[in-house]
Amino acid sequence: MYENTYPSKRFSHTLSFLKKHISKDQSILDLGVENPFSTILKEQGYSVENTKGEDLDKDFATVAGSGAQVVTAFEIFEHLLAPFNVLREIKADKLVASIPLRLWFSPAYQSKTDPWDRHYHEFEDWQFDWLLEASGWEIKDRAKWTNPIKKLGIRPLLRRFTPRYYIVYAERKVAAGKIKRHS
Repeated sequence: MYENTYPSKRFSHTLSFLKKHISKDQSILDLGVENPFSTILKEQGYSVENTKGEDLDKDFATVAGSGAQVVTAFEIFEHLLAPFNVLREIKADKLVASIPLRLWFSPAYQSKTDPWDRHYHEFEDWQFDWLLEASGWEIKDRAKWTNPIKKLGIRPLLRRFTPRYYIVYAERKVAAGKIKRHS
């Protein structure tokens, strides 16, 4: 996946944001197979378990059965047909999730060769906020950053100042009269 590029800036921003909200003594379930960023988290002292490549649109067993205190989802929800469903199944009370933002000057990403690497959603920040709120989450913090590329042209120029990534820290909403669950 990172044969030609390594997203150093994205990883750096993501790690900084995660450290701001999640302590190393909290266990993490990272949605998606083990990847370079989950390896970085482990090297930083976090206890991380990944899902195993199951279709998270249909199979919630790992998510529903996890005892992790935090769920992370870094650039995964745009690949799901119905991210609402898996968001509702999360048992943890904390969520750190990031998405690539929809860019008005660039078409939606579509892989013609890899069915696991297709974007079904190109979110704007407000759409992602609404998805999280509708699925039972309250956003406590958020951040955006750009992703400039080293090419010439109008789109590369626009990428220098147009945010490309959006990350949120959210906590499970507490329903009126209900006590927040703790694992």
